[in-house]
Amino acid sequence: MTQTGKSYGANDFSEIFPSWCEASDLPRHCVFHGLRKAALTRLADAGCTVHELAAISGHKTLSEVQRYTNAADQARLAKAAMERMGNQGVKPEPGQVSKPLSGQRKKLG
Repeated sequence: MTQTGKSYGANDFSEIFPSWCEASDLPRHCVFHGLRKAALTRLADAGCTVHELAAISGHKTLSEVQRYTNAADQARLAKAAMERMGNQGVKPEPGQVSKPLSGQRKKLG
């Protein structure tokens, strides 16, 4: 909200953001888009849906928001898959070494 209590216009917020960064002694490379991206990425990591992110960010299309959720979805899916697998095939039995590592042992010693 502006000092008058109104919403910022389309470009107004992005235009005033650099002066806030300067007043806060933040580096010049800090931009509003980076803050927006970080916020959306963190929300996606927390499990927010594309629709929820769009409601927060004001993006007009879901495809724009999808870019922020791709990495979060990928990490979440990978973690869920590994949890489903448990320890099956992940940990070798004591004394068991894979063939590539066995070959390295011979070369080293």
